[in-house]
Amino acid sequence: MIEELIISGRMNPEIDPHLHAWPWYVPTDLFLAALVAGILIFSAFLTLHGRENEFPAAVKRAPILAPFLLGIALLLLFLDLSHKLYFWQLYTNIRWTSPLSWGAWTYLFLTPLAFIWAAIHIKTAFPNWTWPYKWIDTFIESLKGYRIWFAWAILGLSLTLGMYTGILLSAFNARPIWNSAIIGPLFLTSGLTSATAFILLNCPKGSNEKKLFCTVSLISLGVQTFLMIHLVMGYLSSDLAQVKAADLFLGGEFTTLFWILIVALGTLIPAYLHILYLKNIKIPVIVPSILIILGGFFLRYILVEAGQISHW
Repeated sequence: MIEELIISGRMNPEIDPHLHAWPWYVPTDLFLAALVAGILIFSAFLTLHGRENEFPAAVKRAPILAPFLLGIALLLLFLDLSHKLYFWQLYTNIRWTSPLSWGAWTYLFLTPLAFIWAAIHIKTAFPNWTWPYKWIDTFIESLKGYRIWFAWAILGLSLTLGMYTGILLSAFNARPIWNSAIIGPLFLTSGLTSATAFILLNCPKGSNEKKLFCTVSLISLGVQTFLMIHLVMGYLSSDLAQVKAADLFLGGEFTTLFWILIVALGTLIPAYLHILYLKNIKIPVIVPSILIILGGFFLRYILVEAGQISHW
């Protein structure tokens, strides 16, 4: 008689009937990181092109909150760690093939730069702002001479952070929904789209900057829609497991959430409202902006939840 010993991880908690390892704060972390990346990309890009005074909301006002949003994202990432007291071990080496290692090091370098960038521009956002000590004010003023160098560093790190939020998922080949190279560019584009909405909330009424970023937001929504269509097409043209994964959005458990929260409220309605605004029809920009930001969050939330359910 031949005996066989079968060892399976399916008996572990939160594995069967489906994986449930990432709660709500993981997609929230991914969303906030992408939003901050988008805000800093626009700010750094316009600075490098010498357009700071033409776009004060994008370059100087919106980035004020960026380091604090990044701090919340870091806190949420910390909450997800199983062994929180050993988080420092992430920084004892660099694993070039690990998206999490890339993300940890990007957070490490970008966070202080985001604080410096906000400090450089805080007096523009708050004209009556005064630092408690004269030496701080002198130090911040001296940093302004290096803002171009800071802009280059922030631009590169922000692009990396925006892509990382999607590549972190696509690296998990065991989950059919996450196993797509389009998720990285999709999350980066979604972060830029959410950033345009955040910048619009900081634009003065009737300004040329507001009209320009309405146009940019409209283009970003178009690119995001293009990538989402190709993501679904990639699932449907792949093997049976990914076809079944696509069914989660096309008649399955997440169909209603996907089509209402992401496609309708997060994409089509804001795009329509932007078009009306650009045609000089009075539309409160806060409405499409909030819808876009919520759509960006639910895009990540639904993909993370659906990815944990999908399997080969």
